[in-house]
Amino acid sequence: MTTPGRNTARRKPPHVLANAPFRKLWTAMSVCSLGDWLNIIALTALAGNLTAGAGYKAQSLAIGGVFVAKMLPAVLLGPLAGAFADRFDRRLTMVCADLARFALVLSIPLVGVYQWVIIATFLVECVNLFWVPAKDATVPNLVPKERLEEANQLNLLVTYGTAPIAALLFAVLSIADDALSTFIPYLAARDTYLALFINALAYLVSAVIIFTLRDIPKAHAEAAVSTPSVLRQIVDGWRFVGGDRLVRGLIIGMLGAFAAGGAVVGVAKLYVQALGGGDAAYGVVFGAVFVGMASGMFFGPRLLRELSRRRLFGLSILVAGVVLAAIAVVHNLVIVVMLTVLLGACAGIAWIIGYTMIGLEVEDRLRGRTFSFLQSLARVTLLLVVAVAPTLAGLFGRHEVTVRRETVYVFDGSNLVLLIGALLAVIVGFLALRHMDDRRGVPILADLLSAVRGERFAPEEAEQPRGMFVAFEGGEGSGKTTQSRLLAIWLRDQGFDVVQTREPGSTKVGMRLRAILLDAVHQGLSAKSEALLYAADRAEHVEKIIRPALYRGSLVISDRYVDSSLAYQGAGRSLDPGDVAKINGWATGGLVPDLTVLIDTPPSVGLARLGGAVDRIESEPLEFHERVRREFRALAAAAPDRYLVVDGTLSQEEISRLIHDRMREVLPDPVPRESEDATGTIPVIRD
Repeated sequence: MTTPGRNTARRKPPHVLANAPFRKLWTAMSVCSLGDWLNIIALTALAGNLTAGAGYKAQSLAIGGVFVAKMLPAVLLGPLAGAFADRFDRRLTMVCADLARFALVLSIPLVGVYQWVIIATFLVECVNLFWVPAKDATVPNLVPKERLEEANQLNLLVTYGTAPIAALLFAVLSIADDALSTFIPYLAARDTYLALFINALAYLVSAVIIFTLRDIPKAHAEAAVSTPSVLRQIVDGWRFVGGDRLVRGLIIGMLGAFAAGGAVVGVAKLYVQALGGGDAAYGVVFGAVFVGMASGMFFGPRLLRELSRRRLFGLSILVAGVVLAAIAVVHNLVIVVMLTVLLGACAGIAWIIGYTMIGLEVEDRLRGRTFSFLQSLARVTLLLVVAVAPTLAGLFGRHEVTVRRETVYVFDGSNLVLLIGALLAVIVGFLALRHMDDRRGVPILADLLSAVRGERFAPEEAEQPRGMFVAFEGGEGSGKTTQSRLLAIWLRDQGFDVVQTREPGSTKVGMRLRAILLDAVHQGLSAKSEALLYAADRAEHVEKIIRPALYRGSLVISDRYVDSSLAYQGAGRSLDPGDVAKINGWATGGLVPDLTVLIDTPPSVGLARLGGAVDRIESEPLEFHERVRREFRALAAAAPDRYLVVDGTLSQEEISRLIHDRMREVLPDPVPRESEDATGTIPVIRD
């Protein structure tokens, strides 16, 4: 027997790791990722140890040199290696690359000089350029197309999730190195050597696993695709995203958070050493950044579910800057580790929110190039930060504050770098809050405290409305008008008191404003005037129709509301979204729908549905409607609990069913599924 309103349980498909060939490849990737992170920690520690007697400046430059050697091949040789890598047998390419990395890493402790550390590091990264494209090209051939997203999520999990494991392993190996030196004299006074031996072994294990994987298809020369250079990707990418205010703000904010975390990684070895910690402490601090990032990505948006995503994005960067400043001035290793976890959490929240919103904001045909641009710019940013940070620290040197010939405080180059990173993060976070805030007029602190309690902050009113407010949004021809009518009919059939309304034009004043706003004769109307007229109509609409209906307990269904102004006048007319939100917040008294249904329809499809004469808005070019659609999707991503996004290309019956299912979740009284078929259809799709 099934419960009314619930779908019959279906058999869950097998997990992607049940696929044996992919499981083998994923295991090899996990081992390699662990080896990669262990490699960067061990090599930076080794560089610092080899130059420890040469002074603070030389030690700083030596650590910076390792970072440069690791990042430079990907920036300079990535496209060339990518073009060649796909022309060879992928399985053989990965096996040979793993064996080469095994030999190169093993040679570092055997040679034991700084110059070879740099050369071997550079060569290892060159070999990586062949391994990574071969792996990326292999995954789609081992899993079904419908499971590819799940496979990619697992790949990202091991790519970043092994970082804290590697840091913990390095800390353990550093302690074990000292203990084993009693039995193995070779390890005495050779810190990090044991970690490098384990690192080399990881690559050898990966080679053995991939060698046994016989299901990898061979590549063909004609399938090779030339990848543009990193700098070319950045130039081309900026052309696509530079004109979009929201995307530009998101990318700058994400890079600011990325640079703040990179500053910690770049000077962590120097700072930990200044605090009296050894290689084990360095591993703990390094891992704390990534533990925090993983925690922030997973828990941050969930714990602050009721906080606007745009506000959470800006606040996380701002808090990251404050925490980084605290790390710079506190000289206690335990407190620094805890603050580093918090810093990573803030960076993780900013990254996951920005990444998600960009994915929804950018249209399909540009999304791949936008993410490629973001990843390339992040790579260059990290290269600059980890290369410049130790160098700047070394040039600044070490300064002591003395009182009566006693040192009371030490301020060195690592402190300076962290403070500069903190200042950058605070500025970026402040600008993000200022330009992207979608709840102007609502105090940020009160909004944040309400979100911590699991509530959404709303200004107090003398009397709280007893009804429910549902708004329908979407582009021209999306079908939202039809669906709002169908929902009103369905709800009345269930016995609800329903008030169906629309914008603009539901009041006497609104009817006159609608004639001005939509009449094609008024083509010369300025963007600001248009926004103000829509706000004026909305003020009348809320005061005369919506609020009275809500106070008497009715269910209000409106065809368009505030989000239409944010999309059409904010994004479509390129007005400041903060200004549009502010005037509409004032006009409506901060009234927000309980549920917003977005019928997401590609403009090319929606406009094709329009028949006959078009109004002033409908006659805008396709690019205008594309911007409107992207803004609707970004608004939905910023408030996922309030939005229901429905694919407008589905059939009318499917869309209605999805809306009814969501309404069952929010209505005060349960509605049985059997009543759904009683609703008729209205063959109208033009909005």
